[in-house]
Amino acid sequence: MAFLESHDQKETSGNYSPDAGEVENASGTVEEYGKGLQRPLKPRHLQMIAIGGVIGTGLFLGTASDLEHGGPAGLLIGYCIMASLLYSVALGEMVSQFPVPGGQFALAGRFVSPELGFAMGVLYWYNYIIVLPAELSAAAVLVSYWTPAGQTDSTCTAGICNNAMWVGLMLIVVWAINLAGTRVFGEMEFWFCSIKVLTIVGLIIVGIVITAGGGPNHENIGFRFWHETGGFVQYSGIPGAEGRFLGFFSVLISAAFAFIGTEITAIAAAETGNPRKSVPNAIKSVWIRLVLFYICSAFLIGMLVSPTDPSLNLASTAAKSPFVIAIKNAGISVLPSIINAALLTSAWSAGCADCFVSSRTLYGLASRGQAPKFLLKVRKDGLPWICVLVSMVFSLLSFMAADQKHKAGTVFGYFSNMTAICGMISWTGILWTNIRWQKGLKIQGIDRNSLPYKAPLQPYLSYYGISICIMVIIFGGFTSFIHKFDTSSFITTYFPIPFFAVLFFSYKLWHKTKMVDYVNMDFITGASADIPDESQSLWKKVKDNI
Repeated sequence: MAFLESHDQKETSGNYSPDAGEVENASGTVEEYGKGLQRPLKPRHLQMIAIGGVIGTGLFLGTASDLEHGGPAGLLIGYCIMASLLYSVALGEMVSQFPVPGGQFALAGRFVSPELGFAMGVLYWYNYIIVLPAELSAAAVLVSYWTPAGQTDSTCTAGICNNAMWVGLMLIVVWAINLAGTRVFGEMEFWFCSIKVLTIVGLIIVGIVITAGGGPNHENIGFRFWHETGGFVQYSGIPGAEGRFLGFFSVLISAAFAFIGTEITAIAAAETGNPRKSVPNAIKSVWIRLVLFYICSAFLIGMLVSPTDPSLNLASTAAKSPFVIAIKNAGISVLPSIINAALLTSAWSAGCADCFVSSRTLYGLASRGQAPKFLLKVRKDGLPWICVLVSMVFSLLSFMAADQKHKAGTVFGYFSNMTAICGMISWTGILWTNIRWQKGLKIQGIDRNSLPYKAPLQPYLSYYGISICIMVIIFGGFTSFIHKFDTSSFITTYFPIPFFAVLFFSYKLWHKTKMVDYVNMDFITGASADIPDESQSLWKKVKDNI
């Protein structure tokens, strides 16, 4: 059978043996280099990392500008469309079967072409060294809520108003957690993400109470702002249906940033015990929670805050999270500070996850012979410490938020736009890989029911997802052309596209690589079925999954 014959096929771009730490580079040779990654993460860690990797400043802070530009209906529709992409969970089917270092780009190199795997890997690494500064820039915005810098037209120059101090303190914590090892990271993320989940649930409950007139001011808001605006606002003062459509479309682009991170499971799977069971369980339970959290939050934000509220403008000194604005407007004292603190831990947590992902992406590239070998060095506990140090160096870009000439919210906008396009390119690559994966399984006569997880409605949902992603990639920078050409916005938004193209074609021309034939696809090497299933007592199973 083709399934058995594929066992002898070797991928030209590189395979990884999870037990021996073997590396097959582009030349086809196999080398033993270091002990390799270990699997200290538990199922509960993976589930919370999957949730917490997505829930961050895109939801808690980015929705401010989304509401301002798109109105309550534009905000809700934009988030619903992006949330629909999560349902395909195409990556989950592949990574459940092959939980290898490099995740999605390792799979792209195996099932599409080596050049795609390389370009996706470098772009993904670039994405996460950029998204970390985005998260910490947003954290600086949240901190300003308690400082004089958060006051309208503030001219504060004291140290407490300097974003550099807050960015520096947060970076120290991010570095410390990542250098402490994967197990410590997993445990910290578990508790950080637990705070996120409790915060969102609490905010949804508080939001319902406030809209119903249960706040101290007893003001029944209901659908007031929907009626006042008709659900949409005129983007940048552009009249008519065109202005309303552009407002909605701007939300769609920003929502892409908010949903980036759902693929973190693929990276973390390489360090998770019993991935054949853990990964499918995480995927099945996480996507529905994320969709409910995001859609419920977007719906309530549109009810709670007027799109004309000046505090929604992230470029202003008084920028705040929409949730904090709503609670403060309702006359609830103390709670805004508590919520803001919870949102700050969320940004902090996302920053830790970003450093983790960027370092493991770099390690994944090195394990495939597509980055220098010295990056493969690990500590006794399996931490790729050199990759972590490299990611720490690039995290210093966070200090761009400390430039007094550029508000932290403006910097957040630049980084988030760039990250959204990077994410859409990565998602396009993932979905294309899944389309070829589906056809490869069919040609080699492999029953999808034999896989640990079977994604729904494939490959049709992958085609749908690719169409949405390509639309966002092409039109993502339309705001640069409104009224006056914005050079900074245009460059930061569209730079990832030529960067990806250069990576893709340079690798292809240099290595003279070709697309992997369906009959030669390797559906054996590195399969999760080959990873020993650790026997556990009943108490340990309960402990690992709570």
